Amino acid sequence: MSRTRVGSAVAVVMLVAGAAGCGGTGDTADAAGSPSSGPEKTDDSRVVRAAYDRTRAADTAKLTVSTKAVADGQSVTAQGTGAVDLAKGDSRMTLVSQGSRIEQRVVDGIVYQKPPAGQRGPLPEGKTWMKIDPARLARSGSGDARASDPVEPFGYVEKLGSGKVTRIGTRTLNGTRTTHYRVNIDVSTLARGDSGQARELRRQLGTSSVPVDLWLDEKGRLRQETVRLALRPLRDSSPTDREDTRVTSTTTLRFDDFGTRVNVEPPPSAQTADVTAELSDAATSSQQSPQAG
Repeated sequence: MSRTRVGSAVAVVMLVAGAAGCGGTGDTADAAGSPSSGPEKTDDSRVVRAAYDRTRAADTAKLTVSTKAVADGQSVTAQGTGAVDLAKGDSRMTLVSQGSRIEQRVVDGIVYQKPPAGQRGPLPEGKTWMKIDPARLARSGSGDARASDPVEPFGYVEKLGSGKVTRIGTRTLNGTRTTHYRVNIDVSTLARGDSGQARELRRQLGTSSVPVDLWLDEKGRLRQETVRLALRPLRDSSPTDREDTRVTSTTTLRFDDFGTRVNVEPPPSAQTADVTAELSDAATSSQQSPQAG
């Protein structure tokens, strides 16, 4: 399987992260020595349900995002660092993947990216920043990994309260004591309500729910979130591609330094070109290409 295909499999779930080094100790068991049970389950569910609002109330944070996807012994990794306005959803970060460096900003839901030197893609001459509207891509039925919001996994936390919550233990992350919870959520949450994408995810994952791990600090704020997936990607048009090849993907998002100063603005319009239509057309053409039986 090609590295491009590995990346495409991750794009299906629209994640940008994975396998981050956490700088902490391993989880330790709770005082009771086992996952929470009985009345504690209600308390744990309440804590998880409140985590989204409590984290947003911190206003801003530094963020670290990382991804690792593995298939056929090959891996694709990405590491990102930056800052996020938790209340507005705006963010800025630098992403490094396979030796390439990408600057990215998200402002009012619009993604701006400055691709690596020599990789202009659909950018016209004289422009250095791509402008991508993920909403327009979604309406056209085409998704693109480049349009993903790196903070998107945080949005899953808002809907985790309805899932089964298990308290795993405690862990120290970057000097902060946290409690580790695991929540099983429906695949439709990952698909952001897109029924077609949810069906495809269920087919590729072979399950209707996935586990999400959360580490919350003593104020109930999210410090780290990890989503692990194992999926069977779509077949390539190449007759040598094996449909049973599995892709494992790990996405980790971490917040530190709540209250840090964050100022995110779109790049100058003179340096920016809207490439949403080009990406949508390219994705549509790819989906319509004949595949080997």
